[in-house]
Amino acid sequence: MLNAKKIYPHNTPTTKEAYYYRMIFERFFPQNSARLSVPGGPSVACSTAKAVEWDSQWLNNLDPSGRAALGVHDAAYEQQQVLPSLSAGHGPADITSKNPRMLEVTG
Repeated sequence: MLNAKKIYPHNTPTTKEAYYYRMIFERFFPQNSARLSVPGGPSVACSTAKAVEWDSQWLNNLDPSGRAALGVHDAAYEQQQVLPSLSAGHGPADITSKNPRMLEVTG
């Protein structure tokens, strides 16, 4: 990150995550025309910089990943419940037959 401005003078990444994305982008699209096609600026949940203007709360969390939408992914951090059938040592019920079937294809 210390040399980010020297390595990427146009739309310089401001976070390690953005720097990593930029390295990948440059690897696949090294042309200057490709670089100029990407708008710069702060991004929230993979949106453009314009999205930051819609909600002032987003200014405090400029994260390009989906985690930036505060409160949306809270359930991912909650303790998951164990289903009674699985905790008793029983596996999930079979929902398909183990017998192969031939399907006729018409066309």
